[in-house]
Amino acid sequence: MHAQAGFNAQDTLKQLQHVVGKTHVLTDDQDTRLYRQGRRYGAGEVFAVVSPGSLLEQWRVLEIAVAADCIVIMQAANTGLTGGSTPFGDDYDRPIVLMSTRRLQGVQVINDAKQVVCLPGATLDTLEKQLAPHGREPHSVIGSSCIGASVLGGVCNNSGGALVRRGPAYTELALYARVNEQGQLELINHLGIDLGHSPEEILTRLERGDYQAQDIQQDEHRCGSDRHYQHDVCQVDADTPARFNANPSRLFEASGSAGKVCVFAVRLDTFEKIPSQVFYVGTNSQEDLTAIRRFLLTDLPRLPIAGEYIHRVAYDIGAKYGKDSFLFIEKFGTAKVPAAFAMKDKVDGYLNKWGMRGLSDKILQLVTKFLPSHLPKRMNDFRDLYEHHLILRIENQDVEQVNRFLKQYFGAMQSGHYFLCDEDEGRKAFLHRFAVAGAAIRYRDTHLDEVEDIVALDIALRRNDREWVETLPAEMDDKIIHKLYYGHFICHVFHQDYIVKKGVDPLKMEHAMWKLLDQRGAEYPAEHNVGHLYVAKPALKQHYQHLDPTNRFNVGIGHTSKRKYWQ
Repeated sequence: MHAQAGFNAQDTLKQLQHVVGKTHVLTDDQDTRLYRQGRRYGAGEVFAVVSPGSLLEQWRVLEIAVAADCIVIMQAANTGLTGGSTPFGDDYDRPIVLMSTRRLQGVQVINDAKQVVCLPGATLDTLEKQLAPHGREPHSVIGSSCIGASVLGGVCNNSGGALVRRGPAYTELALYARVNEQGQLELINHLGIDLGHSPEEILTRLERGDYQAQDIQQDEHRCGSDRHYQHDVCQVDADTPARFNANPSRLFEASGSAGKVCVFAVRLDTFEKIPSQVFYVGTNSQEDLTAIRRFLLTDLPRLPIAGEYIHRVAYDIGAKYGKDSFLFIEKFGTAKVPAAFAMKDKVDGYLNKWGMRGLSDKILQLVTKFLPSHLPKRMNDFRDLYEHHLILRIENQDVEQVNRFLKQYFGAMQSGHYFLCDEDEGRKAFLHRFAVAGAAIRYRDTHLDEVEDIVALDIALRRNDREWVETLPAEMDDKIIHKLYYGHFICHVFHQDYIVKKGVDPLKMEHAMWKLLDQRGAEYPAEHNVGHLYVAKPALKQHYQHLDPTNRFNVGIGHTSKRKYWQ
């Protein structure tokens, strides 16, 4: 990172400290470590990490950073997997101010709880709890909420979510700031709420909830969720994926912005909480799951609520290396997870300095190893019998029809079977699926002598693809210790984690994987920010350039230019 001529570091620091207080401006490497490296990928240097305590402070920090000609990286919970809200490398042409919005956690329930306004640091976990008394739910209630992800992060980073009826996180109602073509900072209120005119008035009134029902506009042309997805996902004979990051139809201002603007609030639809039951399916044939998926999307009167896939290897790695996460969430709930991650990161920082990288993970593994199995017996029995596992959450009124179909189908087929979960089994099945998502990282960190790194892919297969089980060329397969396949099966979105052997170049391996995916007509990434891992495709790059013409925010994202004015 290079400070440009004329940059006054001491003066800029003083200004930032004056706005948010000295304790909320971090510059020491140990203090900034949690913010400047990704959960799974990416790391870099920053001039300062700044944590505003109000929306007005967020605006003031932005003014200072723009006036000092700094790059601004917006960060909420930093739970992403592609380095999408952290710096990457040290070849920036301007100093970086990383703005953490964790302190800005407001949620405002509006329109009889059918919509919400979320401030930058609001988490899915908090939102889920605030909506529960109203019998409503947010866009995503499992998965991301288990690791403390923010609501705004989901919207800005094309988060897909596991809930089939709701599709990608999306809104056309947002309050955000951008730097225009003339280099001027401007606040744009497309929230659909009358809050005044000046930035000071708008931001202060919004944070206080100082507005009435009559101030909330009901604009039928601007929506707070993706209203086309249910139709799209049902097109099972279409030769294209149902959802993916660079889909132009789902890029709109803050939605899919990937930090190329500074978002202060989003307004989102909420959803009715629907009573449901869980089926657990096991099979040794990919054709069985394809037949089930096509039935659910074409013959069932209502879409399934969720349908999650786990391959046997992912099941095993998750059962062993995700056990501590599973048990922690079981005992303490999802709200405590971010603080636990922060504490572990601080400990890991010191251990790394002392040459003991991975020690905390090994201790956690040792402790959980001697605890009883945390997974239900029927699930473990299916693990022994079947390679492919599918967890289905079905609305109560459709359970009997699904049960009849599965009974008839597996009566004729000997390759698999199913059972209807009790409440405890259903809850644990979904929790295990999301414990799998972090298990590859834990495996790597406890096998540093034999693992080079993880190649993590997030892909969307064509909706009509019947050959969804991957077969790698032998020369690639030989370089991999374990392949973890899991994902949102009904949407044909898969997460593929490859734990590669020591000495293998992970980046070279990933680029070879991309070529194979291109041949299969897949899109990637499917539901995560491109981060610094993937290349932004033309539609996505155009979206970024339109939002951020001077290249001020989150520069270099998607392998784009890190230079001012996109040079």
